[in-house]
Amino acid sequence: MELFKYLEESDYEQVVFCHDKTSGLKAIIAIHDTTLGPALGGARMWTYATEEEAVIDALRLAKGMTYKNAAAGLNLGGGKTVIIGNPKTDKNEELFRAFGRYIQGLNGRYITAEDVGTTEEDMDVIHQETDFVTGISPTHEGSSGNPSPVTAYGVYRGMKAAAKEAFGSDSLEGKTIAVQGVGNVAFTLCRHLHEEGAKLIVTDISEEAVRRAVEEFDAEAVGINDIYGVECDIYAPCALGATINDETIPQLKAKVIAGSANNQLKTPEHGDRIHEMGIVYAPDYIINAGGVINVADELEGYNRERAMKKVEKIYDTIEKVFEISKRDGIPSYAAADRLAEERIANVAKSRSQFLRNGKDTLHRR
Repeated sequence: MELFKYLEESDYEQVVFCHDKTSGLKAIIAIHDTTLGPALGGARMWTYATEEEAVIDALRLAKGMTYKNAAAGLNLGGGKTVIIGNPKTDKNEELFRAFGRYIQGLNGRYITAEDVGTTEEDMDVIHQETDFVTGISPTHEGSSGNPSPVTAYGVYRGMKAAAKEAFGSDSLEGKTIAVQGVGNVAFTLCRHLHEEGAKLIVTDISEEAVRRAVEEFDAEAVGINDIYGVECDIYAPCALGATINDETIPQLKAKVIAGSANNQLKTPEHGDRIHEMGIVYAPDYIINAGGVINVADELEGYNRERAMKKVEKIYDTIEKVFEISKRDGIPSYAAADRLAEERIANVAKSRSQFLRNGKDTLHRR
């Protein structure tokens, strides 16, 4: 792998390789961009097939966080950590404390959080070595606790904005919504939808999760592979990524795609296809930003009311994405990227102008 060439292509700032022989720590911290502020992004623990695969994943995820944080209006850049190891067998206190010391050594350039393979308890151990960590246990002062309900509320707000774009009204009453996956986030989302009077069709690999949704929300259950082709107004992917692909797109009958899953488009070309079909797509990293907005509020001294007001604005952000899509004649997934890029560029330009003005003032003296 030509690492520096890879970094140059997407303008990454820094990659830190972390190793601790005693605990077995092998981790990569990738910092993509800190134009807007320190990089915030979770620590993922995974059994990568190769070290190169781990590096590539860290870089990809870090860049994604730059766009997510920028589009969410946060004064934060993008970063990510991947820890190489089995989250079921390789965790120990020494590993996370060693990782915490590496974070502390970055002196605030990177702030970590929970991600795939790591937990709130792991964040507590990291917190013993550094304050640059979010998502710690609610017993700690300033912690926001479980982000799932907040993420779900943000998805609900974003779905309403997408419904307004597609149907002329943001009311979900009477709308049929097909929800793929009813885990923690999606179950809370279903509660919001049910309370507004939507009809729910659900599926999940967990029979228990489906049963709960059927009992509590009078949902209709369908098979895992049947969810794509059901008659519905809105398809809400809330489980695996890449469910918008060559196989599923011909089956879709929904006029809106809006859900909590990450990386919903298998490729950008699939985003082009659904745009051409007239399907309104709420880009995933915009609509599911409630979790990162919530933990970011911890950096100001967590206030749940303030955090929820910020999450409500996901509705406005989705509307901005649709405005850019129409303004520039591009699909909404590309419009989301443009929203993030324009904000970063404007801040960078403003900062550069300020520095130039400061130098001119010094020369005049």
